Amino acid sequence: MTEHAIETRGLSRTFDDVRAVDGLDLTVRTGEIFGLIGPDGAGKTTTMRMLAGVMAASGGEARVLGHDVVNDPESVKKDIAYMSQRFGLYEDLTVQENIDFYAELYLVDAAEKRERFERLMEFSRLSPFTGRLAGNLSGGMKQKLGLACALIHTPKLLLLDEPTNGVDPVSRREFWKILYELLREGVTIFVSTPYMDEADRCHRVGIMDGGRLLIADTPMGIRERIPLSVIEIFCDEGRRAQKVLERFRGVRSVVFFGDKLHVSVGEGVDEKAVRDALDGSGISYRSVRSIVPSLEDIFFELS
Repeated sequence: MTEHAIETRGLSRTFDDVRAVDGLDLTVRTGEIFGLIGPDGAGKTTTMRMLAGVMAASGGEARVLGHDVVNDPESVKKDIAYMSQRFGLYEDLTVQENIDFYAELYLVDAAEKRERFERLMEFSRLSPFTGRLAGNLSGGMKQKLGLACALIHTPKLLLLDEPTNGVDPVSRREFWKILYELLREGVTIFVSTPYMDEADRCHRVGIMDGGRLLIADTPMGIRERIPLSVIEIFCDEGRRAQKVLERFRGVRSVVFFGDKLHVSVGEGVDEKAVRDALDGSGISYRSVRSIVPSLEDIFFELS
């Protein structure tokens, strides 16, 4: 077994005059969950598709499970499962029929299919719904079915492109429990996600923007490498507070996080200075406190 499930050097993809992926150097270790985060248009999906062998690279090198996917993309497909954002479920087929279809597609023999099917139904909790049409499943159940179809041939590497996007929080949590079970079975997982709390569940994380990999490390390692002081504010006049603080000396950025503001500050700016600035502008607030920076805070700092 190789140390790295994925290795790329200078991997690039150009569309006309747009470099969607620009000289990507990346390694994903065998037996880890690696998370790729970044905004829409960062190059995450294009990267996934090149690694899965479904999109040709414009340049560079990429080896997946030891296979050269730039020059021989077909060689890797028996060893991986790729679940795209729009995974190809057939909504007019039942859960059972969808899985049967993918088992035939991957040439899974009958005995292995029966054994694998029972296991997949057990941890996805889809057993009561095998006769239900895929089109009648909830969003979370569709994602679980998509994962079951992708896993029917027992891949060594799972490529997941924003698998829980738009799925409710409970289903997201259940989906990640399944991923950790797969990890214990020896499957390496490469996942892109728009959710920063999911990035914190990964062994290592890469932050991507503009087609480039900005940093890759453990979630804690990224926080240590990009020291950042962040003050969180709860107040009812968020927009006004944002305008006031953006003009305040020593404030680097002010970003909305739901119903609160995250204020990235430099040396010499502390909670008292922020309170004084708000008080001086007549802005009331419920709380002002220093917090541990999130990966999202660090992303905004890097981008």
